[in-house]
Amino acid sequence: MEKIRIGICGYGNLGRGIESEISKSSDMELVAIFTRRDPSSLKIASNTPIDHIDNVQNWKDKIDVMIMCGGSSTDLPVQVPAMAKLFNTVDSFDTHAKIPEYFENVDKSAKEGNNISLISCGWDPGMFSIMRLYSSSILPSGKTYTFWGKGISQGHSDAIRRIEGVKDARQYTIPVEEAMARVRNGENPELTTGEKHIRECFVVAEEGADLARIENEIKTMPNYFDEYNTTVHFISQEELNRDYSKMPHGGFVIHSGSTGENNKHIMEFRLQLDSNPEFTSSVLIAFSRAIYRMKKQGQTGAKTVFDVPPILLSPKSQEELRKEML
Repeated sequence: MEKIRIGICGYGNLGRGIESEISKSSDMELVAIFTRRDPSSLKIASNTPIDHIDNVQNWKDKIDVMIMCGGSSTDLPVQVPAMAKLFNTVDSFDTHAKIPEYFENVDKSAKEGNNISLISCGWDPGMFSIMRLYSSSILPSGKTYTFWGKGISQGHSDAIRRIEGVKDARQYTIPVEEAMARVRNGENPELTTGEKHIRECFVVAEEGADLARIENEIKTMPNYFDEYNTTVHFISQEELNRDYSKMPHGGFVIHSGSTGENNKHIMEFRLQLDSNPEFTSSVLIAFSRAIYRMKKQGQTGAKTVFDVPPILLSPKSQEELRKEML
């Protein structure tokens, strides 16, 4: 069997998740990991070759899909347009407000390189996006609500760690139970962003750092915290490692709609994840298969999960899928 050759760009929590989970896909092989660090200093779990990101051009014809594992705040907006000129790419860019602009930038680069790039693929944006599309299309007379958590947001935690004076951080998103109950009751309430969630941050500051400034930068950060009721706790690295080392997450997409003479319907999709990065990695791997197949069909440019036929995600044949899952 000809295997899809996968590269990993970035070796943080998500990169490690890709490395761990890709062995479960018999039609794929991991051929290289790329890092901005000194490759000799990187300790990985497999025997995969490691190279510096500056040498990525040398791998142009050796990788079918590059899975981009950097952070959404500063890494992906720069790295993906550059990488899309060389490779087919898949990423999990999750700054919702900036997706249209990001799509345009990646689309231009991917078409220039005659490649295909799937953006914003994970569980939200990604799986939750698909459920929002399905539910609002099936029940157009209604409202769709998304609740995240309780769990650690990788993107928000990364954004905090980029603040000067922050050594490490974890950010928990917590849904407001009262708001979810109103939605499930079919009330279709008008809810602001802050009425649906609260954000709780656990931050390890550098010695001598200005804690008041850090807290203010977190709470006023656009697209991340400025619209939420946000609490910041400063703790030690030992406390963070002891109490907040695991990375659970999850959430709900709930659509409340009606048909006929006000017959009410609730559509609900839930994810409960022990490991946010490992689940996100699994989504990225499945969609890498689809992107590889779409490139074989001659498609290029930026794509989203809305553009991917579900049948392309599975390693099984169309006949098997019709028999086993339809």
